[in-house]
Amino acid sequence: MEISTIPSGNPVSDERLTEILGNPGFGKHFTDHMLRIEWTPDEGWHDARIEPYGPLSLDPATAVLHYAQETFEGMKAYRHEDGSIWSFRPEENAARMVRSNHRLALPALEVPDFVQAVDELVKVDQRWVPDQAGEKSLYIRPFMFASEAFLGVRPAQHVTFMVIASPAGAYFRGGVKPVDLWLTEEYTRAGRGGMGAAKTGGNYASSLIAQQEASGHGCDQVVFLDGQEGKYIEELGGMNMYFVYDDGRIVTPESDTILEGITRGSIIELAGKLGHQVEERKITIDEWRDGVTSGRIVEIFACGTAAVVTPVGALKWAGGEVPAAHEAGDVTMMIRSALVDVQFGRAEDTFGWMHRIV
Repeated sequence: MEISTIPSGNPVSDERLTEILGNPGFGKHFTDHMLRIEWTPDEGWHDARIEPYGPLSLDPATAVLHYAQETFEGMKAYRHEDGSIWSFRPEENAARMVRSNHRLALPALEVPDFVQAVDELVKVDQRWVPDQAGEKSLYIRPFMFASEAFLGVRPAQHVTFMVIASPAGAYFRGGVKPVDLWLTEEYTRAGRGGMGAAKTGGNYASSLIAQQEASGHGCDQVVFLDGQEGKYIEELGGMNMYFVYDDGRIVTPESDTILEGITRGSIIELAGKLGHQVEERKITIDEWRDGVTSGRIVEIFACGTAAVVTPVGALKWAGGEVPAAHEAGDVTMMIRSALVDVQFGRAEDTFGWMHRIV
C-alpha cells in the first residue's frame, strides 16, 4: 500500500515532549501525526496518507453519529534497551478488526495493510515512543467508522480508517495492585448473535452505567454475566478473566459473546509453557464464590492491553462480598512478569510475538 506523508508544520518541541514523556498518563497527549485511509465500493481502499494530527470535520448527517457503525483496536509499541521499537502481535489485532468489521458490515482492511499502516505512523512519530522505564509505551488506536453523510439505515458507502497514537505511562502507579470488582445483576453487555465478540464502541457504551454502579460501591471494575441465564461469568468492562485453582489449573471463561483479547490468547500459550494446564470453559458465578470460600480457587487475575495482567481483589454484589483469593499471587505475578519481559525485550521471544517497527 502506498502511503504519502504530509509533515506537521508545528510539531511538539523537544522540551515539551520530554515533559510529556516524563509523566504521560493515559490518553491525554497525542503524537504529531495521524494516519487516514478512505474506502468506497468503487475505489476500494485509497488515498492513504499520514498528516498532521488535528480535528476531523464531519457533516452532521455522518452515519457513524447516528448508527454507531464503527470498530477499533488497542495495541502498544515498546522501546527496547537498544533503542529499537517493537509492537506485540499486530497481526492478531488486524485479524480481530477484520472479524469485527464483518459483524458491523464494514469493509475488511487486509492484515498486511493494517500492520503497514500502524508501522508507518510509528516510524514517523517514533520520537514519541518513551523509554521503558516504569513500563511506559506508545498506545496505538486504529479505528474505522462510517463517514458517509446519509441518514438511511444501511451499511455506509464511504468508510474511513484512521490510526492515532498516545504515549502511556504505567497502568499501576506505585506497583501492581488488586482491583475490587462489582457483580452487576441488572445489566449485561451482550447476547447471543449480538456484537459481544466485536471490538466496537457500542459494547463499551453499554458497560458504562454498570461501571458507574461499580464505582458507586467502591469497586474498580464491573463483572458481567451471560445474557441468557445470568449465571456464567463473561468478562469485565474491558478485561478478560482467569482463575487459578489449588491443583495448578488455570481456567478462563469461554463464551461466543465475549471479546477474545490478544493478551488473553497470549496468556493461554504462555501459561501452558510455564507448566499450567489451561482450560477454556463456562464457569458460574457460584463456582467463583464457592471456590474462593473453600480455598479451591487460590488466585484470580484479569488481563488487557492497558493493564497487561492485574490481580483481582474482592468480589462485591448487592447481597454480599467474597474477599480476595490472594492479593497478588505467585502465578499471577509470574505470568505478568514473563509477558512484560517479552514485550520490552528483556526476555527471549520464543513465541515469535514481537514485530520490529524501527
